[in-house]
Amino acid sequence: MISHAPASDQPARHTPLLFVHGFWHAAWAWEETFLPYFAARGYHAHAVSMSGHGGSPGNFRWIRSPRVIRDIRSAAESLPRPPILIGHSMGGYVVQKVLENNPHIPAAVLIAPVPHFGVLPATLRFATRHPLKFLKINATLNMKPAVETPALARKMLFSPNTPAHTLEKTFPRLQSDSYFLYLDMLMLNLPRPRRINTPMLVVGGEHDGIFPPREVHATARRYNTEARIFPDTGHNLMHEPVWQSVADHILEWLTARDL
Repeated sequence: MISHAPASDQPARHTPLLFVHGFWHAAWAWEETFLPYFAARGYHAHAVSMSGHGGSPGNFRWIRSPRVIRDIRSAAESLPRPPILIGHSMGGYVVQKVLENNPHIPAAVLIAPVPHFGVLPATLRFATRHPLKFLKINATLNMKPAVETPALARKMLFSPNTPAHTLEKTFPRLQSDSYFLYLDMLMLNLPRPRRINTPMLVVGGEHDGIFPPREVHATARRYNTEARIFPDTGHNLMHEPVWQSVADHILEWLTARDL
């Protein structure tokens, strides 16, 4: 777990934040932007690498959803009080699953999340646009082919206007990921929104190459809220030039709820 303590010159906020990464990433995804940002504003900010990611134990190839759900539940239980969960992409899926059985979580933020209805639409789009890569994913039981070139990574994770240096910095750190976890998000273990009553903020990017705004809006509606879509940005909102505007919006939402 990567942890940032609150700045000494800020009033400490008592509810910690736990950041949950997405496919191909690990805790490092939050390290240069959201963790220091929220620590500077009084939060204990933590990010965990789920099993098979970022050097955590486990072979990525055999990771299924129950294991990563346990990872986040265990990380949350290790903190002094129930944290606010902030999940990106696949991490948003995991957050939804954790919330099904954890009513004590005070709030959650979904950033470009896997929709509550799963990744079938995203799969059909990718298979149509990149049929050979889709065949390779199925042949190797590895999700890495979806982002295995800089050009593909830009289409999937960033916007056309993302600075080249951002892509150059992020691309080498992208890792292989679990085909079986993908199947859970496709159909085998979808979120069950009826079990979730946690206050939730949902945000997305205008040019998200995986989950377009209409799917982000659909997820927000299912949780009785409205999505905020940030213009001219892609899937990895925490790495885009707009990241601080995203963080500001999250901070305003939390502050309005005395969190």
